[in-house]
This record gives sequence, C-alpha cells and structure tokens, in this order.
Amino acid sequence: MGINYITQIKTPDELKSEYSLRKDLAELKVKRDAEIADIITGKSDKFLVIIGPCSADNEDAVCDYTSRLAKVQEKVADKILLVPRIYTNKPRTTGEGYKGIVHQPDPEKAPDLLEGIIAMRKMHLRSIEETHLFAADEMLYPENWPYVSDILSYVAIGARSVENQQHRLVISGLDIPCGMKNPTSGTLNIMLNSCIAAQSGHTFMYHGWEVKTDGNPLTHTILRGAVNKHGQSLPNYHYEDLMLLSEMYQKLDLKNPACIIDANHANSNKCYYEQPRIISEVMHSRNVSPEIKKLVKGVMVESYIEPGSQTIHEHIYGKSITDACLGWDESEKLIYEIASKLSGD
Repeated sequence: MGINYITQIKTPDELKSEYSLRKDLAELKVKRDAEIADIITGKSDKFLVIIGPCSADNEDAVCDYTSRLAKVQEKVADKILLVPRIYTNKPRTTGEGYKGIVHQPDPEKAPDLLEGIIAMRKMHLRSIEETHLFAADEMLYPENWPYVSDILSYVAIGARSVENQQHRLVISGLDIPCGMKNPTSGTLNIMLNSCIAAQSGHTFMYHGWEVKTDGNPLTHTILRGAVNKHGQSLPNYHYEDLMLLSEMYQKLDLKNPACIIDANHANSNKCYYEQPRIISEVMHSRNVSPEIKKLVKGVMVESYIEPGSQTIHEHIYGKSITDACLGWDESEKLIYEIASKLSGD
C-alpha cells in the first residue's frame, strides 16, 4: 500500500546540462517557433502538418523517419511547415500497456524512469541535430515540461487531459503553440473552456514554487472526433462541424482562433488508412469556405515508416507498437497532395 520511492530522478537543470541543445540550434528554434506562431495567429498563410508515429518507441527508427520528413520539408517549404510528432508519453485508457519511452526506454523491459527521461531527451536532440526540425509532443504529465521546455516547438493536450486543472494552468505559462483536443465525449465547450483557461494568467504551485503565468495566446483547438455511450466513433472534421466551431469561436473573447484537425483517433474510427481521405475533405472545406480556411491552420497525422501496427515483441523496424499508422510512402504522397490543394492560398 502507499507510494514506494525507488530512484531519485535528475532535475531538469541537471538533465539539460548533461544533454544540452547547441547554441546554433537554440537560435534556429527561435526562428522556427516564430514561424509556427505566425501560422496560428494568421500572419502566415503556410499550413501546419504535424506528422509522425503514434508513440516514439525507438530512437533509430524515429530519427530515420524525421530525416525523411526533413527532405520533404525542403520541397514544400513555400506552402507547408512540417512538425514531426515525437510523442514520448503514451496515454493508456485502462492504465495498462506501453506508456512511452519515458516509462520504458526498452518496451520489453520493466519501467525505468531515470533512463527514460534521458532516452527522451537524447532522441529529441538527435532528431533536431540531424534534421533541424523541432518536434511536437503530448503533455501527458505537466511536471515533465521543464525537461523539454527548450527543445519542443508544439505541445498537444490529449482528450483525457483537457479538463485537468494542472494541464490548463501549466499551458498558460508556455510560449509555444499548444493544441487542446476535444474530450472523448466530443463536447466542444470543454475544449474551448480549456483554451480560455490557458490563455489567461494564473498563480499556482509548480515544482515546489509558487508561480505566476502570463497566459498563452497561442493556445488553440484540435478536433479528434468523439465516442458516444455505445462506444461508436463520431467524427467532427466535416464542413458542418468546422462551421459550428467557427461560430462558437466568434462568440468568445479568445485570441487567435485556430484549429488543427487530427485525422486519426475517433475521426477515422482508428482506421489509419482513412487519414488521406479525411484530410482531402478538410482541404476541400477550406477551399470552399473563407471562414473554415481562416480557422483550420493544419492537420495532425499518425504516420511511421511501415503501415499498421505490431505487438511489442515483433520487432518490425519503423512499425508502431501502439496505434496503427500510415506508412511512409502514403505519408509522403499525402504531404504533396496537401501542398497541391494549397495552390489557391
């Protein structure tokens, strides 16, 4: 019974000192963060594509993937800004299963949080050094933010965390864009309330300190579909859904109304191969509606080297061990298709 203390974890300052971001890359991050922020605020007409594995389970495969992504970024740089998903924490509905590299740097071994935070930071740094792209990660545990505050360019709050007070308060102190997903129920007001909270300043306790935040004006919404009481998926990426969200935004005093469409999860009924079709519809909606074009700033795609998913023990290189993902060939094609549909922007 109770909490048993196992190993004292390095402090964020200790970890950052041991595994530091090079000065030239830190300067590059400032420029990349500004580019992403300009898309959220509407200063830039570029389109965000946040794309990568469901969970970043293997450093070599993840960095191989992001290196491929960097080559594509060069070809679509005039229209698209690619943000690799390097998700190092994995929410589990029942609490069972692989919880991400922070918990298990080796998915087949017992949890090791000390080695996990090191593996997390090393993977992010390697990807940055090899690609000059700065990643998105999910803030599953708000207390982990100081370990990655200098290397992430985008943060997402998941459907099960979006109502949590601590998540909302910590996001209010970030200076990078943060997407708030709709909850699994699909209630849009909850998602928007989370944005209101995160855009406001707060005073609260964090890492042993009383802290005060200024509010994060770059907080925005992510539509990921919903699940009804019968367990059926209810997508919310259709034209009518986007118009409804646009109207709800107009009634609120929120800064920088913006939305990212998550093409997987309940929007695809976890049929990963449906993501290109869903994104095609979203792009069509943007092209026929000025309101939707102004609202929808990008899409989120679950993608890896190999399509589908596998069990932890199969060891297929570049294949997801959590949710099924779009394969690389289909993903590369999808990015070019998105760029072609942005020709009218």
